[in-house]
Amino acid sequence: MYGMLLESVQHFVQLEYGELVWKQALHTTGCKHTVFNTYQQYPDSLIPDLAAALSAITGRSIDEFMVFFGRCFVRFFSNFGYDELIKATGRYFCDFLHSVDNIHLQMRFTYRKMKSPSMQLIEVDENGAVLVYRSTRSGFSKYLRGQLMEIAKQLYNMDVTIKVLESQNDVPGGTAGPISIQGGLKTVIVKYRLDFDNREYMQRRVHITAHPSQLQLEPVSSSLLLELFPFALILNEQMRITAAGEKLIESWMLNNPSRSPMELMGAKVTDHFKLRRPTGITFTWENMKRLQTVNFDIQLLKGAAVNGTAEASGTGGDLKPTLADSEDPTKLMSIARRGSQGLRSILLKGEMRYIKDINSLVFLCSPLINNLEELREVGLYLNDLNTHGLSREMVFSGFSHNSRLDLMCEREEKRAEELETSLALADSWKRQGDELLYSMIPRSIAERLREGQNPLETCHSFEEVTVLFAEIQESLMSDDSIKYAMTTVNTLNAAFSAFDELIQSPMAYKVETVGKVYMAVSGAPDANPCHVQHTADLAIGMLQSIHDLNLPGVGVKIGFHTGPIVAGIVGLKVPRYCLFGDTVNTASRMESSSDTNKIQVSGFTANKLRKYGYALSFRGKVSVKGKGEMETFWLEAGPSGSQKSASLKK
Repeated sequence: MYGMLLESVQHFVQLEYGELVWKQALHTTGCKHTVFNTYQQYPDSLIPDLAAALSAITGRSIDEFMVFFGRCFVRFFSNFGYDELIKATGRYFCDFLHSVDNIHLQMRFTYRKMKSPSMQLIEVDENGAVLVYRSTRSGFSKYLRGQLMEIAKQLYNMDVTIKVLESQNDVPGGTAGPISIQGGLKTVIVKYRLDFDNREYMQRRVHITAHPSQLQLEPVSSSLLLELFPFALILNEQMRITAAGEKLIESWMLNNPSRSPMELMGAKVTDHFKLRRPTGITFTWENMKRLQTVNFDIQLLKGAAVNGTAEASGTGGDLKPTLADSEDPTKLMSIARRGSQGLRSILLKGEMRYIKDINSLVFLCSPLINNLEELREVGLYLNDLNTHGLSREMVFSGFSHNSRLDLMCEREEKRAEELETSLALADSWKRQGDELLYSMIPRSIAERLREGQNPLETCHSFEEVTVLFAEIQESLMSDDSIKYAMTTVNTLNAAFSAFDELIQSPMAYKVETVGKVYMAVSGAPDANPCHVQHTADLAIGMLQSIHDLNLPGVGVKIGFHTGPIVAGIVGLKVPRYCLFGDTVNTASRMESSSDTNKIQVSGFTANKLRKYGYALSFRGKVSVKGKGEMETFWLEAGPSGSQKSASLKK
């Protein structure tokens, strides 16, 4: 499918559900595209996959999202002027329904690889119509429902109720029809009943009566009709060819140079022609009569075997079977010489019209040719084309505009590639910026600020957290102050990097480093009921990390305390997540009064750790500024010795 369908989905999902939901849907489907190019092709499965992902995220059904996507596409394509194209098909909704296949055919000039479905009206009444949908892709029948309802509402100001009457091979959520036993895909066929007010259309288009002046017209002879339409076919009720235009017979002879044109008369139309569009329709009398407003594409077969006879059923009236003067021997020899070249089969486009007076179908058509190159490929000349209509003008127009169109498409594709590269680079920069931001403030708070929350609202109080301080100790000194400073920087970098590896959110959060002091907290900004255990495990892990680094003369003093705090974002230039309260001061005193390679905790924290099996020993009473004397304890090991610190490294 082309990117315009996905562009519409992205735009309206972001508009109605938000950027975060859209990113979650892309992540769920595994889609790596952050932007879609209008003229680029993408997997057909992407839209059903996005519907399934959004269904899982929001709780709405997949079918609801497929209908929603169909509506989104109609709202979106007005940016390209396609709403005006639909309005131009006719003043009634039924006019549009009759013209859907024709619109798709015209769109293929812009979207060359478009695989459009086929749709035909088979019944029309005052209360609505019956529409048959055919496609090689399953799962998109709900998408079509959304499109039809939105077109009716937006462009024709009417409400349409749609229900499925019959359905074949339409697998929900799939993108390819079931495989047939003979090979290839089975066609998905869905018959819809569309209920809407169709009384005005029926009155003006179906129940209209002929003007008296038309009833006085003289009968039209077959030679005149086939002269006006030199590529026309006349078919009887048995779908046998009773007459053909001169240029059509010449084209047949170009593809069958060794055969007589008399073989064409009386033969079944399917022996010499193949119905290309609409797809899924059999070449029968009933179908052709029912689809008189639909444009047909019929291909002339090369070297077809004739199964019919040379006898044609009489047509009656003034129209008679004819070869339209192609029996001229000189002309036949000339055509045979032209047919000696390898030519491409001609494709005819037109409408089937039923003539009641002679009980026959007339295929009024013209060759489908876009430029001079195609004209040569089918062995025709400009003078062979219809004198009326725009066939000749279209060939000239296609010749003059084709090269410019190709150039424009190439430029558009190049710009799209440059845009995609720029967006990928911008996305990379955004990720780097996010990583830098998350290193300064917690992710959860950063996301709230990004959504527009006031920074003052990020300040929260926490009833109980555990705050830890760790200070690196160096016993080796140097006379060279610069050399000592460099050694200190390297030591701190090694130690603090090892501590960073132990920090796992939401078990613990690194608050900051000031000089040789490392500060962390558990229980904020994300609530954590196990904050005491996690802080103890972190402290034990820090001791083990310093031991494993084996840095000469380097140790660490650690202390932590449990209690209430207030936390929030402070600063604008370099914002920081800061902790405030007596708990922070007490935890700092536990570290400053600790010994090297020891972990000191307060009595309140020690009582909590004993409940979980941690090994502690009583240190005694320590004088704490602002607190007086406090009982403190040494944390010796976790519930299972050093295994607890090892688990923290995983």
